[in-house]
Formats: sequence, C-alpha cells, structure tokens
Amino acid sequence: MKLIVLASMLLLSGYTTTQAQEAPVKKVTLTPTLLRGPYLQSASSDGILIRWRTDASARSRVRYGTSPDKLDQHTDDATLVTEHKVRLTHLQPNTRYYYAIGGYKDVLQGDANNYFVTLPAPGSTALYRIAALGDCGDNSVNQRQVKEQLVKYLGNNYLNAWILLGDNAYPDGTDAEYQSKFFNVYKDDLLKKYPLFPAPGNHDYHDTDLSEKQAQLTHQTTYYQNFSMPSEGESGGVPSHTSSFYSFDLGNIHFLSLDSYGKEDSAYRLYDTTGPQVTWIKKDLAANKNKGWVIAYWHHPPYTMGSHNSDEEDELVYIRENFIQLLERNGVDLVLNGHSHDYERSRMIKGHYGMANTFDPAKHNVSQSSGRYDGGSNAAPYIKDSIRNTGTVYVVSGSAGKLGGKQTTFPHKAMYFSDADHGGSSMLEIQDNRLDLKWICADGTIRDQFTMMKNVNRQTDIHIKKGQTATLTASFIGAYKWNNRTDTGRSITVTPTAAVTKYTVTDTFNNIKDTFTVHVSK
Repeated sequence: MKLIVLASMLLLSGYTTTQAQEAPVKKVTLTPTLLRGPYLQSASSDGILIRWRTDASARSRVRYGTSPDKLDQHTDDATLVTEHKVRLTHLQPNTRYYYAIGGYKDVLQGDANNYFVTLPAPGSTALYRIAALGDCGDNSVNQRQVKEQLVKYLGNNYLNAWILLGDNAYPDGTDAEYQSKFFNVYKDDLLKKYPLFPAPGNHDYHDTDLSEKQAQLTHQTTYYQNFSMPSEGESGGVPSHTSSFYSFDLGNIHFLSLDSYGKEDSAYRLYDTTGPQVTWIKKDLAANKNKGWVIAYWHHPPYTMGSHNSDEEDELVYIRENFIQLLERNGVDLVLNGHSHDYERSRMIKGHYGMANTFDPAKHNVSQSSGRYDGGSNAAPYIKDSIRNTGTVYVVSGSAGKLGGKQTTFPHKAMYFSDADHGGSSMLEIQDNRLDLKWICADGTIRDQFTMMKNVNRQTDIHIKKGQTATLTASFIGAYKWNNRTDTGRSITVTPTAAVTKYTVTDTFNNIKDTFTVHVSK
C-alpha cells in the first residue's frame, strides 16, 4: 500500500526517472597547464617563433604588442596540440615586444617579464651580445652558478641571442632530461626573453629506444623534437632544408650552426668534405663574404686536451685534418666548440692540421699577441683587414654544466689559455668592427678575454679648401687619444690652415694608431 501511495505522489509531482537522467549538466572547461616554456626560436629581424608545451591539447594564441599594458595584436593556431608553435611575422627590426601565451580564452603566462627584441636588420651595426653555453644540461650546481653569473653580468643589458654548443641534456638527451636539466633551469631568466640557436652534441644523439648509430642516421631524437631551426633561411643565410645545420644573421654577424655527430644521406659526417653539410657550408660562406664577422660553432673541437683528446678521438682528428682548412680559407673569424668540459682558447692561428706536438707558434700563430687587450705585455688585439684576412681563433667552452677532466698532455700546445678547474660560459660582445669574447666563470670572475678588430690602423688623406672643416673619425672602437688635443671622442672636427697637417689618434694602450693627413688648397 505504501509503494502505491509513493508512486502516486511522484506522478502527481510530474517527476519521472527519465526526467532525472536528462537534467542539464553544467559544462566545466578546464584550462590546460603550462608544462614548458615559453621559449624563442628561429628569430629574425621581422619575425620569431614562440614555443610552449601544455598537459592537454588546446588551440594556441600569442598576444603581443610594444607595451606590456597593450597587447593589441595576436596570432593564432587553431590546431589542437600540446606542443604549441606560433610564428609572429611582419615585426619591426630591433624592437622590443611584450607577449602572452595561451588559448583563445585563457592566458597561461604573460607579464612585463615576457618580452623579446627582434634581431637587428641584416648588416646593421650596434653593440650586440651573444652567449655561448657548451655541455650545459646536467642539473649541477655548476650549471646553475654559471647561469646566475651570466645573468648577473648582463644586468639590464639585453642578450641578443644565445647559442648551445651541444650535449644540452645529460646523459641520454631524453625528453625528461631536457625538461629537468635544461628547460626547468633556464625557463625564468633566459628562455622566455632571449632567442636561442642550438647545435647538437653526441649526447643529443643518445636514445633509450634507438641505438646511437640509428639515431645518427634518422635524427629522430628529442633534440630535434624540442627545437625549431631556421632551416629555410628564415633568419638569413642560405637555406639548408634540414634541422641538423643552418645559418643566421645578427646585424653584421653571420653564424653557422653545424652538426658534428649526425650523418647525412646515411653516410656523411661533418669531416666528409663531399657530403651534403659541407656542400651547403661552401655555398653559405660564398654567399656571405660581405658580412662583418663570420662565426661557426659545433660540438667536437679540432684542438683540445681537456676531458677529450683531439689527437686520439676520430671525430676530432678528422675534423682538424679535413674540415677546418675550409673555414680558414673562407675567412671565418671564430670557431666555438664544446665536448671537452673545460675552457681552452688559441691565439689567432692558421694552418695547423696535425697532432698537438707538431704545433709551431712561429709558423701557425698569425699573431703572437695574447689578444687580451688589457694593457699587459704583448696583449694587443688581433687585427684582420681586407688584405690580411687570415687567421681564426678557436675556443672550447664546454663547462657551462659538466666540468673537469684533463689529459696528461694538458694543455694543448695550440692554446694560449686553458682552464679545466672552473666552469663558465662565453660572452661575445660585438660592435661594428670590434669583437670581444669574455669567459665568465661560475664565481663571476672573467678569467680570459680577447679582442679582434678589422680594418684599423688606417692612413687617410683628406682634401679641403681653405676655411673649410674636416671631420676625422677613428677606425676603431674604444678609448681615444688625439695628438696635441684634449678631445677624447671617436670623431673630431678640424679647420687647419697649413697646406698639410697631420693628425693621429691612438687607443689607450697605444696598440692602434690612425693617421689623417689633411691637405688644404686655396
């Protein structure tokens, strides 16, 4: 009887089991969580690629603008992905943009600390800073201290780009290792602000699923999944059509990022001078002879006696014997490598392709100077010009994470300065025709530095008429001492009255001297 009464009451109330099942359910939208990034790739003077990773698939939107309070532009990708890649185009050169990343209706990250500066217009000159980190990704105390001192050295100055010299995540270059030992370490201060241009090392070809030989052939490793390279010439240079190697322009500087461990066409390594990589290098160097500076970087060094031995390891021997003379013939100014977990730096050298004990300073040093340019004895900058455009400085900078190890024959005879006891990163500061490299150590000490200059020590004749003025500009960048004048600027204006008047300007250390002969006619 009670059941009949209950059923009658439910019918009178209009309530049914079916209606209960069809009651509206409130829709809950979950915002994806940011797992990685943002980080900046394939930068150029008018564009940049911004990448990040989320825990769930979502659409991508980058909001951006020239003020952190007015992100009035956006670029979208409607594809549902966890690996987000959004390229911004039609940007202005050398301009600071603020940005935020997320989806169409949410922002995952974006405040006044999310910004980048587009690369300067190709060929333009200003003071540019580029950091080089080798063998960095081991999650060590040294890695974090090296990074902290690099950031401290920068202060409020912008880092136009940073490059990786290989072995970027130890020991196998897995995605988990990249996350914990690379992206998590650099995410807050380097990755989201400064464009990154990597190169691979042998540990980036390790793989827990593939054999190392398979990885070298297929290039199907985490390194190639995690980074986007400007292989189609997006950042300047000749398109390589491969992520293994590429080039880019930063103002008047041309960079080549090379692969010294992978194989092309299932056979060719960097030291195989008839292979696809070297064929491309020849084309790229030929097309960029007008650049102010040419810098090449890859992992395996031709000269080292640190944790690796360039007299014994095949990759190093073959690169020295077969490859680097191509770079020297084409006027490459600087070569940066990692692999050995130390710092080693040559003078400006040329023509040494044999074992360490065959290095002859009198024969192979283009300059006997230390290049330190600090007022010390025999410390003049290295000089190159259109007539004497020979000589290359070789730097091993492989202690941004991993540290230590010496051969019994340490230091290498070709090296002016070697240090396997301190970790550090290299900082390039390039302005017009002056290049400085400083090795900034994990304790903040700059233990080595050198300077290169091009087309200085000029002698110039100037012809003016009586009563006219002439502006004289020193060929070098630095501090200036003009003869018989109190001027200290790079340029002075003169109005000589004598038929012939000579003016000279020297640097502080009297290493460089320009002479101007002004001829006055009636």
